[in-house]
Amino acid sequence: MNGRFSISNVAPAVGNGSRPTKAVVGEHVPVTATVWREGHEAIAANVVWRHEDDQSPALNVAMSLADPGLDHWKAVVVPDRQGLWIYHIEAWGDPWATWLHGIRAKTGAGHRAESLSAELESGARLLERLAAESGEPQAPLLAAARLRRTDLDLARRLEPALGDTIADLAGRHPLRDLRTPGPDHRIWADRTRALSGAWYELFPRSTGGTDAAGNAVHGTFATTAAELPRIAAMGFDVLYLPPVHPIGQSHRKGPNNSLHVGPEDVGSPWAIGSPEGGHDAVHPELGTLDDFDALISAARDLDLEVALDLAFQCSPDHPWVREHPEWFTTRPDGTIAFAENPPKAYQDIYPLNFDNDLQGLRAELVRIVLFWADHGVRIFRVDNPHTKPVALWDYLIWKVKETHPDVLFLAEAFTRPAVLQGLAKAGFTQSYTYFTWRTSKQELTDYANELAGGADFLRPNLFVNTPDILQAGLQHGGPDMFAIRSALAATLAPTWGVYSGYELYEHRPVRQGTEEYLDSEKYQLRPRNFAEAERRGHSLAPWITRLNHIRRAHPALQQLREIRFLDVDNDALLAFAKTDPASGDTVLCVINLNPQSTEEGTVHDVMQAFGLTPSARLTLRDEISGAVSPWSDAQKVTLDPRDAVAQILGVVTHD
Repeated sequence: MNGRFSISNVAPAVGNGSRPTKAVVGEHVPVTATVWREGHEAIAANVVWRHEDDQSPALNVAMSLADPGLDHWKAVVVPDRQGLWIYHIEAWGDPWATWLHGIRAKTGAGHRAESLSAELESGARLLERLAAESGEPQAPLLAAARLRRTDLDLARRLEPALGDTIADLAGRHPLRDLRTPGPDHRIWADRTRALSGAWYELFPRSTGGTDAAGNAVHGTFATTAAELPRIAAMGFDVLYLPPVHPIGQSHRKGPNNSLHVGPEDVGSPWAIGSPEGGHDAVHPELGTLDDFDALISAARDLDLEVALDLAFQCSPDHPWVREHPEWFTTRPDGTIAFAENPPKAYQDIYPLNFDNDLQGLRAELVRIVLFWADHGVRIFRVDNPHTKPVALWDYLIWKVKETHPDVLFLAEAFTRPAVLQGLAKAGFTQSYTYFTWRTSKQELTDYANELAGGADFLRPNLFVNTPDILQAGLQHGGPDMFAIRSALAATLAPTWGVYSGYELYEHRPVRQGTEEYLDSEKYQLRPRNFAEAERRGHSLAPWITRLNHIRRAHPALQQLREIRFLDVDNDALLAFAKTDPASGDTVLCVINLNPQSTEEGTVHDVMQAFGLTPSARLTLRDEISGAVSPWSDAQKVTLDPRDAVAQILGVVTHD
């Protein structure tokens, strides 16, 4: 309680305001609070809102009473530039609104002017105050004088005070009594790529094709650059590269994580470090730093950003092992502990130990991030952040943003919900999610609502597959399941991702019961002939391209907060609508979750999803097929996966 008003339940707020919440430039951010005081006097509230660098007065955004019974107030703020925004709720008594309510109630009850003399004089004095405080004295002074005219009947005395001119003036310059500010809260506004985008993961070393004998040739940054037009043409915004650093020789892994290694085996890119260098070097077979810079430049020319993997771990050959043995865990026998996730063992990787020299180690890791930022990288995908102290990320992320506020961090944290959410609250821009394991209609509905509800602190990136995750449905569902999962990922969240090979329907696990790929690209070269696959009609690339182009055309699919699931009388059909509050764009998505057969059902409450009455007329365009058709409030839908697994519908006309 501050002053005479209680201001509580303020949102958005993370950790009771101890950490900034998330937004992007131009995003409509809802602000809510519970505000009340004793008695029956009218009250009002504002969001007082400013950028931390502003020297000008703060902005005041009026709040509206969303639920009088719960004293629940709301407003919308829109950050117009990157950086830290600071806001608080301010409440006050509104004497003019109190007077209006009282005088209307009494005149409505039949009170005459003779019994309202005190009320009329009070109103006149409030109007004189409004004249002084607004700087627009003419109308309120005339209205005050009219209230004091005893020669007129009551209706004429009240007419100016109750008119639109005074209402407009009082709305723009409200009278405030007992002003009470609440505590400050913070919102960090990122650039829009932090919220929305399409990612494509690719191993540069697999882009070299094959030689005359059909043997894989190690790719380079130059051969990777040759892939960029294909990736950009599919509508992707971000090219994500696994580690590009020198790979160690000690305990190098062979194909399918084998301990048996031949002279031609390339090892895992996550086994970082060799005599050629560590995290601030590039693998010699990929090229030089100048070649890397050229790749960044070529991507930029195609409106692609390059995201780089941050894997804070080392091979036994990393220079840090020799120079900083205190940064690792030494076992009783004197050897350095390698990474394990039983039953998996990673003899080629040494995890870092943050307990011996946290200050020195984190300074070096910040240096590494800034090194690559200076080479044009503005997005980092962080490998296994949940195995490092959250205090490291709380320091590193915000230290980097001091000089590079546009740098974004994606957390690869397939871990417990509390840990995943804790990393997001510590500052990670985006997070991998549990989407790959949400398959049923109810699971998808519940999870999408959960993600939308957590938009203030956790932004999802829905990867349909990764080099580590070949979900069971993709192994057995056939090409239509690949289309279904990409449609879900591309529409349920504003950011989604694809690991290369998905468009070729790669689906063979190393063995049944595992999510590991057979002949995993983590341990060997995987050249792919995308053009030939598309020529033979065995490619999902056209479908992915269409999805990405639809996403770019519809702001509704680029936001996270506004999603509404519609009832469908078939559990194999999922229907939901997304609305962008800034543009008013609404998109309705209906997706067949069954790759094996045609599904039919009736979608209910369609008009409500578009903000229309049940009897309204609505015409929608299917952005997949181009078909235009009228829709009713209860619309029958048929989806045959042989034609299309989804309808993505935008408004043509409505009334």
